Amino acid sequence: MVSVRNLTHRYGSRVALDNLSFDVAPATIFGLLGPNGSGKSTLFRILATMMAPTAGHAMIDGFDAVRHAGEVRRRIGVVFQSPSLDRKLTVRENLIAQGHLYGLSGAILRARVDSTLERLGLADRAGDLVETLSGGLRRRVEIAKALLYGPSVLLLDEPSTGLDPAARLELISAIAALRDGHGVTVLLATHVLEEA
Repeated sequence: MVSVRNLTHRYGSRVALDNLSFDVAPATIFGLLGPNGSGKSTLFRILATMMAPTAGHAMIDGFDAVRHAGEVRRRIGVVFQSPSLDRKLTVRENLIAQGHLYGLSGAILRARVDSTLERLGLADRAGDLVETLSGGLRRRVEIAKALLYGPSVLLLDEPSTGLDPAARLELISAIAALRDGHGVTVLLATHVLEEA
């Protein structure tokens, strides 16, 4: 569960978040709709333990994002708007590199990579260089990286940026399958009304 209470964040005199409160039940998709500059990315940085709010609290599965940052990080997967893939590596190599960052190795890492690739419909693309993939497939690889550690909550910041309508629908379908088949709670920040 995600719980946000009276969350406020200021950048100097500019207010990015003003007394925001909401709850997201487990295994749901929660859309945050707002124009660029409305505070969605700030909220995600707070939820991802990358910055502290000016006031208020954000909780993931009962753990405070400031006081229990390590516990929160073990429970979340994050896909920010900016790409984080190494385009010169294969899909599988990108996931292996991410797994090493999580401290995974050997048979456990191989099993996690294989199951995550299968889960996101990427198994047949595992040996492809990322630079050869379409924008929609690259976003799915980004999501696969975020899911590798088995998070209960997935934060997606503008996940369909740069995607054509067909790839956008395919991505939304993959996100719904994560919720339906694996019980992942998804927070999706977007400025596109159809996605929220």
